[in-house]
Amino acid sequence: MPDYYAYLSRIGFHGPLVPSAQTLCALQRAHLLSVPFENLDVILGRPIHLEEAALFDKLVNHRRGGFCYELNGLFARLLEWSGFEVSLLNARSVNEEGSPPGAEYGPEFDHMALLVRCLDDGGAPWLVDVGWGNGPLEPVRLVEGIEQAVGEGSTGNLYRIITENGYLVLTEQGETGKWLKHYAFTRQPHVLADFAACCRYHQTSPESMFTRKRLCTLFLPDGRVTLSDLRLILTRQGEREERSLPDEAAFQDALKTYFQMEV
Repeated sequence: MPDYYAYLSRIGFHGPLVPSAQTLCALQRAHLLSVPFENLDVILGRPIHLEEAALFDKLVNHRRGGFCYELNGLFARLLEWSGFEVSLLNARSVNEEGSPPGAEYGPEFDHMALLVRCLDDGGAPWLVDVGWGNGPLEPVRLVEGIEQAVGEGSTGNLYRIITENGYLVLTEQGETGKWLKHYAFTRQPHVLADFAACCRYHQTSPESMFTRKRLCTLFLPDGRVTLSDLRLILTRQGEREERSLPDEAAFQDALKTYFQMEV
């Protein structure tokens, strides 16, 4: 079995491992501030394997990031090891410009999210996600229709879970006040193997967003840093700074500087 204490060290978590809501929030926050969302192996043509040992080797031993199946897949194992009850959820990304009606949803198993239950709040469910590039920094209570303030300051926002077309949908309030949809999901539990086909699709299909350009993004305590091909985007305290990198050497330097990664 992988050494999950090494995983805790990787994300800089040093708190108690009581399976409580407070611990859950601290673990998700620590993870998102330490492990980037990135697709560099996809662009390099390196196959992604969803076995626990392979995920641990990449994310912990080699201090890399990954996309949803990798990040949430291994985070689910860390939570189970820590005493939480965890279910893997099938989610579908939402493109609100989709046409005809229904085309706004991505394919089944397009995204993996987690339903997590703690011991200190009667087993009430939380939506947990460390694998959605621009999602909430902390868990969202899986309660429909209520506005929830998640995070704080420049890394916080209002979220709400609604019902639509037989799905639950995670929404976030945008800068103009409009509620923006992230993804649609159900509560039905799944196993990691159920996501394998769509994981292959996102590694190989020209229709997948992950095969089109390099992306690496990470929460900062006061914002976010993103590499999108040769564009470096820094957002701190709500202020956005964007600049073009001149060449591949500058891209690799930015990976080392902002993500402590070498690929």
